[in-house]
Amino acid sequence: MLYSTPALQAFDKAVLAEIEDMRQELKYRLAEPHRWDGRLRRQLQARAIQGSNAIEGYRVGVEDIQSIMAGEEPLEVSSLVAREIAGYQQALTYIGLLSRAPDFRYDAGVLNALNFMMIGHHRNKTPGVVRPGAIYIRDSVSREVVYEGPDAELVPGLMDELVAWLNEGDLDAPSPVRAAMAHFNLVNIHPWRDGNGRMSRALQTLVLGRDLIMTPEFSSIEEWLGQHRATIEYYDVLGAVGRRRWSPHGDTLDWVRFCLRAHHMQAQRVAARLSQAGEIWTLLEEQVDADGLNTRCVSALYEAFASRRLRRSRYQADEELSQGQAARDLRDLTAKGWLQPYGETKGRYYEAGPRMVRLKDEFAERVTPLRDPYRSRP
Repeated sequence: MLYSTPALQAFDKAVLAEIEDMRQELKYRLAEPHRWDGRLRRQLQARAIQGSNAIEGYRVGVEDIQSIMAGEEPLEVSSLVAREIAGYQQALTYIGLLSRAPDFRYDAGVLNALNFMMIGHHRNKTPGVVRPGAIYIRDSVSREVVYEGPDAELVPGLMDELVAWLNEGDLDAPSPVRAAMAHFNLVNIHPWRDGNGRMSRALQTLVLGRDLIMTPEFSSIEEWLGQHRATIEYYDVLGAVGRRRWSPHGDTLDWVRFCLRAHHMQAQRVAARLSQAGEIWTLLEEQVDADGLNTRCVSALYEAFASRRLRRSRYQADEELSQGQAARDLRDLTAKGWLQPYGETKGRYYEAGPRMVRLKDEFAERVTPLRDPYRSRP
């Protein structure tokens, strides 16, 4: 027996309708290709990876995550943490492919494979294999047991039941609701020795991706969940709804509401980023033209605007340039006051120069606060 999908109340349905409206609007806007779309997708995936791993205590900057995604050495991350990030990135990349696979069906093998991708470097934790014994979740400070997973002998049957539900259960439920319940059931089954939280959030992203409204990076809420306050709320609601041990009964509506709120807030954020990307790219095109620089330099400037740090290799790959061409462009941008170089040789990177700092400050003052869909209702 799994935790049941709850019935939504009227204002839950109103929040869900707003989420769907925003997702449809994003889908229409993404249907027309733009030069900045690939950069925005990459940033969103990096932020999703950052958010889900931050919940587990692995804190990495977006710039280093993008370096790991590109197969480069990160500048400020230990090798241990880099392996955690690389494993999660591999799993999310596979989820992106599964989201578009025409004949896909969920099965335990897929879930075990994703777990192996995430934590395969921890061979002592038997990655991709269902745990053989009991599992306890402890408070990181008090060390008190806050959750006990179901007995090990129950886990294979529960996983079979979850897989059957993923393929056939509650198919008339809205995708964000089904995704939330997939997350909740998997994290409470806690089938592996490690990686259960990240796997549950990744499964939520996969369920969202399978509805084909948008690619996973535009529908994931992992970035939102990784924020400090949201992470605290995340654990609080998991504990309150799931209780202290496997007990698949009771109302799960508070959990679904938490996820709907996260979807709404993240959708607002993504829509704002998409609008800003178009505006800043156009503005940078005008500035590059006025400076007499090659139009391709906009790509480097956009990366410097959207991220804290730019590396030559990433700009070179984005624009398919030779090393010499990329280096010359970055020297020109530095001379014009757009970039500021740091470090030497392989460790060299660029941050915002004086002109870019002013531009960032100008846009920072124009940020529109996000609207909490539940607090704005009676």
